[in-house]
Amino acid sequence: MMHVVATAGHVDHGKSTLVRALTGMEPDRLEEERRRGLTIELGFAWTTLPGGGRLAFVDVPGHERLVTTMLAGVGPAPAVMFVVAADQGWQRQSEEHLAVLDALGVRHGLLAVTRRDLAGPGAAERARDEALAHLAATSLGEVEPVLVSGATGEGLDELRAALERLTASLPAPDRGADVRLWIDRVFTVRGRGTVVTGTLGAGTVRVGDRLEIGGELVRVRGLQSLKEDRDAVGAVARVAVNLHGDVRRAGRGDALLTPGRWLTAAVVDVRLRGDPADGLPRELTLHAGSAAVPVHVRPLGADTARLALRRPLPLRVGDTALLRDPGAHRVPAGVTVLDVRPEPFRRRGAAAARARELDSINGRPDGPGELRRRGLIKRAELVAMGVPVPSEPVAGDWLADPGHWEDLRKRLIAAVEEHAAAHPADPGLPADAARRALGLPDRALVEALAEGLHRRDGRIYGRATAPELPPPVRAAVDAVRRDLAAAPFRAPDAGRLAELGLTPKMLAAAAAAGALLRVGGGIVLLPGDDARAAALLAGLGGPFTLSEARRALGTTRRVAVPLLEHLDAAGYTVRVDDLRRRCTERTP
Repeated sequence: MMHVVATAGHVDHGKSTLVRALTGMEPDRLEEERRRGLTIELGFAWTTLPGGGRLAFVDVPGHERLVTTMLAGVGPAPAVMFVVAADQGWQRQSEEHLAVLDALGVRHGLLAVTRRDLAGPGAAERARDEALAHLAATSLGEVEPVLVSGATGEGLDELRAALERLTASLPAPDRGADVRLWIDRVFTVRGRGTVVTGTLGAGTVRVGDRLEIGGELVRVRGLQSLKEDRDAVGAVARVAVNLHGDVRRAGRGDALLTPGRWLTAAVVDVRLRGDPADGLPRELTLHAGSAAVPVHVRPLGADTARLALRRPLPLRVGDTALLRDPGAHRVPAGVTVLDVRPEPFRRRGAAAARARELDSINGRPDGPGELRRRGLIKRAELVAMGVPVPSEPVAGDWLADPGHWEDLRKRLIAAVEEHAAAHPADPGLPADAARRALGLPDRALVEALAEGLHRRDGRIYGRATAPELPPPVRAAVDAVRRDLAAAPFRAPDAGRLAELGLTPKMLAAAAAAGALLRVGGGIVLLPGDDARAAALLAGLGGPFTLSEARRALGTTRRVAVPLLEHLDAAGYTVRVDDLRRRCTERTP
């Protein structure tokens, strides 16, 4: 089992010396760092705790000009070892580092008061008490303090024991979660290619996995954790990933992601912890994971704002980050992500309405609440937002809030009835027209809503399941029916239909109403007379030709040809060869 702890504290308070004393390793990687005795880049070292667990340190720079680098190391780490020098006490950068931790909502840590060998009588205790008071007023709350000297080794055993207690208190990581590995270093190994490193806070990475970075798929061809080759590494861990693929533009602040499971957000709504929204500068830097991205801040409510990111980031509901003012060297606010897909403001008053809505959102992923606010959303998108799925899809991958779904069904029924009232001769509402009327993104939703309603030929019917023919059309149809009653297969020709004023559209309406049967080619018969014709043809006793069928039905070639094609399509007859047909078992 591995744990990861970041260091924090003022420059030259002995963070790297302490890590070196605990691990026996040199966390400063650069020659310049060792020459100057100053951490410039992130350093990494590890040790085995008394209980057998492994502990990796992310050693961060303490200088104020390197806070961005410090944030890249602290952001993904689940716990912190806050370092204060006994001979100097609380300093300016101690305050900024603590503000960073508080803004990120870090809740697990301990205090190491270093250089006690250099402090006068009582100085270490005073530095400890002052630091504990500062830490207690933040998200860290009460932490365990240890007085130690990295140079002499005094207190190191007590510090190791405190670190073991700290790591034992950390929540268990979700090793089955989607991977989001924030990258803090990128380098090239001869013969192997590009390697990226980061702190894996959740999920598991395996050799052979396909991951996504910057929209490109890459393959994991090698893994190391604490310089040991591994086939798989589960959270929480420091991990080095050897990648195969197009990673030329990869750098600190990018993230390796499980493909298809993350949204990259360019606009997010957030809750602020710190300065009030209307007091924030409009241009700040958002620090999330190891990323640092300029953002434009639009205040919404007293403690809510909309952030427009210069570069999209893979964020989820509930993520914590912070806003930093690099010019003023301060952290005006921490943020909790409330929405990674907010609706744009399209009308006056939309921002104020959004602020009221955000007042009811606490930043904890809430499946039913998110579905209620959105009404409809695809399951995959909800999952990618980091929100649990509260119900089964209603159609395809679509989820629907129950109340919204019922309202949509009522609106569909109303739209169908309104269409039938306005078009009695054509009462079926086309499914695409229904989709547009309800403002739905997918026709599959209309089909699911119409479950239980009568549907035919891509149309939806309400109480009127057939056309209601206007009186003049009804009179003309009745005249045709009288003609056919006298001679069933002597269908009226085009002249007779024109004389009666029956256009193709009117004939279609009459057929839909069940008053006539269309068999193609402008030929109309009485409903059921296709089955009657098949029965007469069956009486011929075997295969028959077109001429024989025409004589048996007492009709003309004009009617017989489309009628036989209709009987073929209906399954009453089947061709024997190019000239003959026979009746099937379906024939009455």
